[in-house]
Amino acid sequence: MIILFLGPPGAGKGTQCKFLADRYRLRHLSSGDILRRERQEGTDLGKQAQSYMDSGRLVPDDLIVAMMRQEIGAAADGETSGVILDGFPRTLQQAQALDQALRDDDKQVDVVLNLDVDDDKLERRITGRRSCPRCGTAYHVDFNPPRRANVCDRDGAALAQRSDDTAAVVRKRIETYHQQTAPLIDYYGHQGTLQTVDGNVPIEQVTRSLSAILDGCNR
Repeated sequence: MIILFLGPPGAGKGTQCKFLADRYRLRHLSSGDILRRERQEGTDLGKQAQSYMDSGRLVPDDLIVAMMRQEIGAAADGETSGVILDGFPRTLQQAQALDQALRDDDKQVDVVLNLDVDDDKLERRITGRRSCPRCGTAYHVDFNPPRRANVCDRDGAALAQRSDDTAAVVRKRIETYHQQTAPLIDYYGHQGTLQTVDGNVPIEQVTRSLSAILDGCNR
């Protein structure tokens, strides 16, 4: 089974992907993680990607698609029942290229899970995130606050906010996501593979909705 997971920054994709990967024996594939690993291992694809990045250019779609195609193929080893792609494809061009690569391997995307969350909730979730620079413990000013404001419960260090978690940056990231993803939603909607889930509700409810969809696919 090949599953795509769409969702804006702050929607909770990472949490849900981990649960789904564990429950359904899926390999969780993140394009960013794969790119970093290929570079670290010095593979041919990694070296090609590094040459673009060293010169300040974007890694081309065909190279990213080749990496994902390789990983999807490697997942057909009997140890997993499929893959869940997180953060890829990001654009219509990538989606079309991925579909062609999968057709060449006699594969196809089985279901596209689209996690829909209101923009104001996304901004609140992201801008409220804090972490301890010493021990890495994560907090949220509203949903998981420390006992003392802006101080880590474990070691007393002052909590930090990531530079890309500020309101202005978050709004830009959300805007970019909508611009890139709207065509994807239409694309997969016309294919009949898109399943949209309300991500505004509690985590457990989102998990139940996603599980119900995948349970239906496995029947």
